[in-house]
Amino acid sequence: MLAAERRNLILEKLQDEKRVVVNELSEQFGVSEETIRRDLDRLDKEGLATKTYGGAVLAENNNTDMPFNVRKKKNMQGKRIIADIIQELISDGDHIIVDPSTTAVSIVKALKGKKRLTVVTNSIEVLVELSDASGWDVIATGGTLRENYLALVGPKAVESINSFNVDKVILSCKGIDMEKGITDANEMFSQVKKAMLHSASQKILAVDSTKFEKIAFSQICEVSGIDMVVTDVRPSDAWMEYFKDKGIVCLYGEEN
Repeated sequence: MLAAERRNLILEKLQDEKRVVVNELSEQFGVSEETIRRDLDRLDKEGLATKTYGGAVLAENNNTDMPFNVRKKKNMQGKRIIADIIQELISDGDHIIVDPSTTAVSIVKALKGKKRLTVVTNSIEVLVELSDASGWDVIATGGTLRENYLALVGPKAVESINSFNVDKVILSCKGIDMEKGITDANEMFSQVKKAMLHSASQKILAVDSTKFEKIAFSQICEVSGIDMVVTDVRPSDAWMEYFKDKGIVCLYGEEN
């Protein structure tokens, strides 16, 4: 097993259990405790875990994003609920932009019954998922591949996105807050998402319930910069009133 693969599995365990123990990981992966300590050192330096005596705990930092392969296994039910709602909003022949989120992968899977869609994306995972989509136009933005994220970013990605005019953009975020707006952990991702919003007639935020009241490093836009929020669980009464005041439609799958 490659070291990177082992670290991702350790991160998955941290996501599930919030803490790990060195000797247990050593037995699980069949490597020395010193090897596990080096893995935890690396995760600590990357801001993904915090070392403790004999192990590590999950780093609860909204400005640090987990690798894509770890994030895609988080709140899978919520992502399916969001995808089911959004597929009802997309019509045959629509031109859409989707971001490089794990939620976007669930959404494009749900859209495969649609016809003649044009999808613009900077997500490698979405491109792979749609490689067998018959009758669709799937357009990659180009750009620089960001390590661990399976996403294309940078000036070339922004330039490409700015050249399109689409019906709908579907994007996600790390946090949504009434005062600080819609935020992401990384400025390069925020710049790409700003371009996506600028290129779309209808702006849809696909965000699971865990992102409410969270603030990440880089602002994408004010909450008023979107037209619709799609989430898995009904937001609080305060949020529902806020959306109403801003003229934002909120669709959700479950009551609290």
